Amino acid sequence: MKTNKNIKLKRTSYTLIGSALCLTILFSSCDKYLDHLPDQRTELNTPKKVAELLVDAYPGGNYITFCESMSDNVTDNFGMSTNDAINTDSYFWEDVTSTSQDSPIYYWNRAYRSIAAANHALEAIENAPDPQNYTAQKGEALVARAYAHFMLVSLFSKFYNPNTADTDLGIPYVKETESIVWKNYDRKTVTYVYEQIENDLTEGLPLISDASYTVPSYHFTKKAAHAFAVRFYLFKKQPAKVIEHANLAFPSNNFLSNLRPWSTKYQEITTTELSLIYTRPSQNANILIAETTSWWARRFRTYRYSLTANLRDRITSQTVVGNLNRYRWVISSGLSYYIRKFSEHFVRTDINATTGTGYTMVPLFTTEEVLLSRAEAYAIDKNYDAALADINLFIKERQTSFTPLTAQKAMDYFDTDDLTDALVKTCLQMRRAEFVHEGLRWFDILRYELPVTHRKNTGEEFVLKEDDLRKVLQLPSEVTLSGLELNPR
Repeated sequence: MKTNKNIKLKRTSYTLIGSALCLTILFSSCDKYLDHLPDQRTELNTPKKVAELLVDAYPGGNYITFCESMSDNVTDNFGMSTNDAINTDSYFWEDVTSTSQDSPIYYWNRAYRSIAAANHALEAIENAPDPQNYTAQKGEALVARAYAHFMLVSLFSKFYNPNTADTDLGIPYVKETESIVWKNYDRKTVTYVYEQIENDLTEGLPLISDASYTVPSYHFTKKAAHAFAVRFYLFKKQPAKVIEHANLAFPSNNFLSNLRPWSTKYQEITTTELSLIYTRPSQNANILIAETTSWWARRFRTYRYSLTANLRDRITSQTVVGNLNRYRWVISSGLSYYIRKFSEHFVRTDINATTGTGYTMVPLFTTEEVLLSRAEAYAIDKNYDAALADINLFIKERQTSFTPLTAQKAMDYFDTDDLTDALVKTCLQMRRAEFVHEGLRWFDILRYELPVTHRKNTGEEFVLKEDDLRKVLQLPSEVTLSGLELNPR
C-alpha cells in the first residue's frame, strides 16, 4: 500500500510550472492567482479537495479574439471604436507580443497553469493510501490535461499532418509536478504530443463519473469527453473514430432535442436575453463551458477588424442551402453585424473601484460541433446518406422554409462531381455560420490548409497562403531560456 505523503500545493511549481514555460507571468500576478485557489495549507488528502483543485484544470484563457481575427470571419470595419493591438496584430498575422488577456501568450500561460493543476491532482491521487476512491477525479484530471495540451499543439505547432507530424515541432507535454524554478523542456514532435493526448484521453475517459459533479456542464462529463474525442480524431483524420465517439456522446441519437433552438425559443426572446442564456448550462447544446478571463464579450462587436453586413451575408446567406435566416443578427453603429452570444461578468478591483477584470463564459464543446463533425466523417467515409441526414437535421433548425439538401444540389453548388468534396465543403459552410464569434473557423482553416485574404479599407490586400508559416502562433520569446526552439518565420 502506498503511503500518504500529504501532498500540499507548492507555491512556485503549481503556479509557474517551474517558471520556464510561463516566464511572462509576473510573481505579483502569480500571488493573485494563488489567492483564489484552495487554502495553500490544505493537504490534498480527500477526493473532495482534489476535485476543488481540478476547477483550475481548465484553461482560463480565451482563444477567440486572436482566432477570429486571423480567420476569414472578419474584415476591416473601418470606423469601429475599438483599436486593439491583439485584434490588429492578429488580423495582419503578426506575432502578438502583448501578454494581456485574450492574447496568444496569455492563453499559453493559462493552459500550462491548468496542466499544473491536473498534474498536482494526479500526484495526490497516486500517493493517496486509497487511490481507488479517487477514480472520478483521476479521469477528469487526465482528460483535462489532454485537452489543454491539445489546444496548445493545435495553436503553437504546425497543424497535424500525418505526412509531416513525425518531424514537425510539438509543444512540451508536461506530466509531472515541478519544484524547481528553471527546468529545460523538449518540444519533441507533433506525433509525440498527439500520442500523449490520446493516451491521457483514452485512459481518463472511462474513469469519469458524471455523478461527481454539481454542475456537469463546467466539467468533463462522459459526453464532454466524447465530444473532445470527436474533435481530436477529426483533427487526426480518423473518421471512424469521430463517428464512434459522436455516437457515444449521443447514444440515443437525440441530437435534435439538444441543438440550439434557433427556430423556436431563440426567436421569441430579445437579443439581450440571448446574450444572457447562450452560454448557460441550462442550454442543452452546451456540452462543456469554461469561464475565461477575457474582454471578448465587451469588445467583439466594436473591434475594428470584425464582421460587416457583406461578410455576414457571405457567411450565412450565400450557402449551399441559401439563407440560414434563423440567426439573430444585431447591427451596431451602422457598421458591425453580430450575434449577441456573450455577456460579460465584470469583477471590480474593490467595491468602490471603476476598474476590474472582465470574464466571458465560452462554450468549449457543443451539440452542433459533434453533429457536424459526424456528418463530415460520414462524408469522408462515403456514407453519403448518413452525412446528408446529419446535415439536413442541422439545417432544419436554421431555416424558415426547409427543403432538404440533396447530393446533386451539393455537387452543383460546389461545381464538382466528387460528392465527398461537396459534402465536406457543405459541413465547413455550416460550421462557419454556426460558430461565428466563437473562434472555431480558424481550426477549419488550419486543418484544410485554406488561404485567407484580408483587406484594409484602402483596398490593399494581404494574403495568408495555404502553407504560410504564420499560421503557427509564435511561442513566448522567454521560453528559449528553458531550451525551447521558437517557431520558424
